[in-house]
Amino acid sequence: MSRPVTAAMLPGLFEPFSTEPGRDQRIGVEVEHGLVDPGTGQSVPYLGPRGARAVLMALHAHFGGELGFDGEHVVGVTLPTGATFSLETGCALEYASAPSSHLDEVVASTRAHLECASAIAGELGVAVLSGASIPFTPADRIPWLPKPRVQVMRDYFSNLGEAGAYGDAVMGITLSTQTSLDYTSEADMFRKLRMLVGAAPVAAALFVASPLEGGHESGWLSRRMEYWRRFDPRRCGVLDFALKDGASTADLIDWALDLPMIYREIDGRHVAAPAMPFRHAIAASFGDRTWPTSADWALHLNQVWPHVRARRTLEVRSLDGLPWPYFSAAPALWTGLAYDDDARGKATDLLSGFTADELDRAASDVAVRGLEASVSKTPVTVLVRELLRYARIGLATSPLQRFLDPLEEVLETGTTFAERILKNWHGPCRRRPDRYVDSYRIPV
Repeated sequence: MSRPVTAAMLPGLFEPFSTEPGRDQRIGVEVEHGLVDPGTGQSVPYLGPRGARAVLMALHAHFGGELGFDGEHVVGVTLPTGATFSLETGCALEYASAPSSHLDEVVASTRAHLECASAIAGELGVAVLSGASIPFTPADRIPWLPKPRVQVMRDYFSNLGEAGAYGDAVMGITLSTQTSLDYTSEADMFRKLRMLVGAAPVAAALFVASPLEGGHESGWLSRRMEYWRRFDPRRCGVLDFALKDGASTADLIDWALDLPMIYREIDGRHVAAPAMPFRHAIAASFGDRTWPTSADWALHLNQVWPHVRARRTLEVRSLDGLPWPYFSAAPALWTGLAYDDDARGKATDLLSGFTADELDRAASDVAVRGLEASVSKTPVTVLVRELLRYARIGLATSPLQRFLDPLEEVLETGTTFAERILKNWHGPCRRRPDRYVDSYRIPV
């Protein structure tokens, strides 16, 4: 049996791992796509010849590697390269690259693997849909992955009332591109975290790409961002402590200790956790004669979803997924801003005057108005123009800077991806799901 965790042990997960070979400014990217019926645009089920499980099995047959299981259910494939395909809670497909210190390698391998996956899925009659949401799957027809923790999470968010009102939507139909970045010390971690927390809701204006809901115009340019505002806000959004001078691992731990776990793992199975802050469980047990372990603490940190999540890496989660093939803009932006001292310092200075409340309100404004939004009294366009300039400085070499070109086009034209999607939806797509899928699936 694992020994109980103590308060003194909690910082261990955040200790630098600079002795690991190659751990220095690596980049990892996770890109989510819908697995949908090409005709209806609705998510395919887990089981069946045209289901998500069949797609995973076909990927395994093509690439080799190792299948991942949850109980008896196939839920992922680890490729020989170290990259993975896995299923999200609503049977969307997530691709996670192997970490690399070379952005161009990350982008090239991600593109190649996803194009191959799309061709394989296409042979089964399944489309791999890019973007930030699966806009034709009704909330009551989400094909839930048969993992025990999925129902535990759904019950948890349902019991929160308004604070968890969009639990099913976030878990079942949203898509994003997430970027993971290294840190090599506590000081390095919080230099990067401060900048990223400030930049995350601002930069999101360049990426808004989810204007549809249930096959209709939603009124938001990023319905995904709005969904996240009612997904237990205590564990999401802006990390206010990260914006303060002298922020440290102790502040991060203190924030996480005030939150309850959603689920625990007991005898290899995820079950609902007691409704108590983690710090209470450390002090007085879970109430069933069991005490939190280091594994519980690590699992607890997987159950928080702020704009920037700090674990063994810094994971930036705020951005809508973009239409294919523009996913590379996300890791390029964050790599350029985080890994160059000059760029990071300039971005930090640019954003240092904004409070957590102002950034939180800006995220809500961005979800509705995109580039027309503001942070306090500062137009978002003023800020993102500078962030893009700093990111280009950080990337330094022109071959890498090209990944930012789609964002420059958004800024210069003033037309977001969401607005382009709406124009296409009401025009060439004629508001037909099959035409939408043809427009935004990864080509086969």
